[in-house]
Amino acid sequence: MSKKPVHEIRLGRIKAAVWENETQNGTRHNVTLSRLYKDGENWKDSSSFGRDDLPLVAKVADLAHSWIFQDSRE
Repeated sequence: MSKKPVHEIRLGRIKAAVWENETQNGTRHNVTLSRLYKDGENWKDSSSFGRDDLPLVAKVADLAHSWIFQDSRE
């Protein structure tokens, strides 16, 4: 069974997944960024981004950062 992200943010085809890890020093968060694309009938993801993807990558990363800080205050 694979662990699921605690939060996901998606803008268009750019997605951030927020992962939570419990450590001796408390909860830590990691974020993976991906670009979704369709290959024939199947949806796939890539960690490679084109020039036109970068503004959305920056926005999604900022939203993930804000979510992590908000979550840690609750």
